[in-house]
Amino acid sequence: MYDTLMLFTLFHTALSLVALLLGFGAIATLFNHQGARRFTKPFLITTTLSIITGFMFPFTGFTPAIGTGIAALAVLLMMLAAYKFKLRGHWRTVYVGGMVASVFFQMFVTVAQSFQKIPALNAYAPTGAEPTFAIAESIVLLVFVAIGVAAARTFRPVTGTKTVAPKIKPKAKRSRR
Repeated sequence: MYDTLMLFTLFHTALSLVALLLGFGAIATLFNHQGARRFTKPFLITTTLSIITGFMFPFTGFTPAIGTGIAALAVLLMMLAAYKFKLRGHWRTVYVGGMVASVFFQMFVTVAQSFQKIPALNAYAPTGAEPTFAIAESIVLLVFVAIGVAAARTFRPVTGTKTVAPKIKPKAKRSRR
């Protein structure tokens, strides 16, 4: 009834949509630090699998989808490097930017696929070169840039379970004379 490519496409699409939803949760943790373990690791796993499965489709030449996949993979590698350096210094910004960019790539592809596969949207941009498509993708980009800037300003990685109070030197006693 279903051929292998159709089943694989359904699997890849479902995986990508799950990654996108988890990605929104992971971005929320950049602002409130709650649920980071619940969203971040599953997001990274599903988005990595989504990228990998995207490269498994029959190769018909270099396409925007392949370019997006390569860029998304590079971003994920940078995020892993940021983790290795424990999100210290500029690596914190790399991590935040990478998280937001990873979700952006998922959303970018979702919008592009929606214009290709949903007849009502396809009527407005049948080739993907129309202004309607460019405007939709530009709005998505601007929203994610705003989210990224806000997240970079507020994100502070959780470094442990205890809060360490700063050491305060006792004041030297003054002699009264």
